[in-house]
Amino acid sequence: MTYFLLKNFVLGPILNILFRPWVRGAEHVPKRGAAILASNHLSFVDSIFLPLKLRRQVTFLAKSDYFTGKGFKGALIRWFFKATGQLSIDRTGGKASEDSLNTGLGVLERELLLGIYPEGTRSPDATLYRGRTGIARMALESKVPVIPVAMIDTEKVMPIGQKYPNIQRIGVVIGEPLDFSRFAGMEGERAVLRAVTDQIVYRIMRLSNQRYQDVYASTVRNRLARAE
Repeated sequence: MTYFLLKNFVLGPILNILFRPWVRGAEHVPKRGAAILASNHLSFVDSIFLPLKLRRQVTFLAKSDYFTGKGFKGALIRWFFKATGQLSIDRTGGKASEDSLNTGLGVLERELLLGIYPEGTRSPDATLYRGRTGIARMALESKVPVIPVAMIDTEKVMPIGQKYPNIQRIGVVIGEPLDFSRFAGMEGERAVLRAVTDQIVYRIMRLSNQRYQDVYASTVRNRLARAE
C-alpha cells in the first residue's frame, strides 16, 4: 500500500512534473509473471525512475549500506527503501553472494519483477562496464526472461557524491526479452555464465549507446579513489 501511495499520489506526480521522464519499449515488460530487468547503473536515482515508468512494482536487490545509515538522512533512506519493497543484500562476496542469489530467486519464485544491475555498482563515469555473472546464474536457475534496460541521462540528475538532484529530463529504454532456455542445466559452467552475462550487457550497450570497457566498474572506482 505504501508503494502504491508513494508512486501514484506522493512522489510519483512530483517526479513526473520536475523531470518529465520518458519511456520507450514498456510493452516488453510482461503484465504478469516473473522476469529480470537488467539495467545499466548511472545514478542512485535509477532505482526510482525505472519503477516510476512501469505499471508493475519492481523489487531491487539493494546494497546493505542503504539500510544501515545513521542520523535523519540514514533513517529516511532506510524508510524509503523498505517502503518501496527493496531488499538488503551483502556484497562482500563468498557466502554473501550465495545469499544474494537465493534472495533474488525468492523474488522470482513469487512471480515478481526483479531489478538487477549487472555491473554490480554505479558507473563512475557513465561508461558501461563488464557484468558480474550472478545475473546469468539467476536467469538460468529461475528459467525466466531477462529484459535489458537502459537508463538515459540519470547521471546528470544525481552524479556520484552530489547531495541534491539537478532538474534534468531523463529516459528509460526497454529492450525485447532475452530467452536463455537453450542453456538450461548449464548454470554451473563458468564459460556459459560469462557468455550469457556478456550478451545481456551487449544488449544494454545497444540500447544505451554507452561506451563499453571490459573491466569491472568496481575496479575503476577503486583506482580513482586511490588516485585522489
